[in-house]
Amino acid sequence: MHYVDEGDRSGEIVLCLHGEPTWGYLYRSLITALRGDYRVVVPDHMGFGKSETPQDRSYWLQDHIDNLEKFVLQRDLNDITLVMHDFGGPVGMGLAARHPDRIKRIISTNGPTPFGQPDGLERLLKNAAIAPWFQWIVKANEDGSLEQVLGQLDFNILSTMKINGFEDNSVINDAWIAAYGTHFATPRDCLGAIGWAKGFATGAHQFEEPDAAAIATIRSKPALAVWGDADKTLHPHLFLPLFTALFPNADVHRIPVAGHYCFEDAPDQIADIIKRFLQSN
Repeated sequence: MHYVDEGDRSGEIVLCLHGEPTWGYLYRSLITALRGDYRVVVPDHMGFGKSETPQDRSYWLQDHIDNLEKFVLQRDLNDITLVMHDFGGPVGMGLAARHPDRIKRIISTNGPTPFGQPDGLERLLKNAAIAPWFQWIVKANEDGSLEQVLGQLDFNILSTMKINGFEDNSVINDAWIAAYGTHFATPRDCLGAIGWAKGFATGAHQFEEPDAAAIATIRSKPALAVWGDADKTLHPHLFLPLFTALFPNADVHRIPVAGHYCFEDAPDQIADIIKRFLQSN
């Protein structure tokens, strides 16, 4: 399991969790902005980025939570600020459910924050009905093309990310495409990305259920939401209420010009928002 660990080793820990089909490269601007004052730790989930992709294992949500838990415990990370994007949200909230006392702050960026809210599944299904990405997953799983298409992410990484939504096409160049596509060089390298999509289509993902003590502890933490309003995959009107139900007094920053991959569309703006939040909480 590959990870970046940069910045002030004595500083507070900012743990950044990516989603589908990205890796720690998504956080390159945030690492630069925070490493002078904080210890920024950015793992690549198994099957993504520079982490290995074992062929004899599954890549469901619960597997990623297990991996992250082991990662955090082996390094004895405490007073963690979670920065979560896309499926990094349910992975990070899974860690928070298991170890709420290790969490200091919560930052959600275009990612769900499931934490025992009673309408979580209903919102997920409503979103899936209007999101092109989830509509494609269901259709591709039914017609048998999901593994074939997502097994060629070295070739179609740009179209895959565009269907999810980013707005700033100026970031696209050969280096950018290589950064996101190279780690999916063969179908065997794509099991992580396939697993996340397949898990949704088949209902294999298991969301962590926090107990009452964990909910009370996490609810008391400072929290921030940053959301690119042009997100085509996780619609803010459906997912931000999950966040505000858990953190009713938290700041919510909506960025009209940013899409699902908000760190690609507005990296400097988001870094400034996060830095101010860390300094004031």
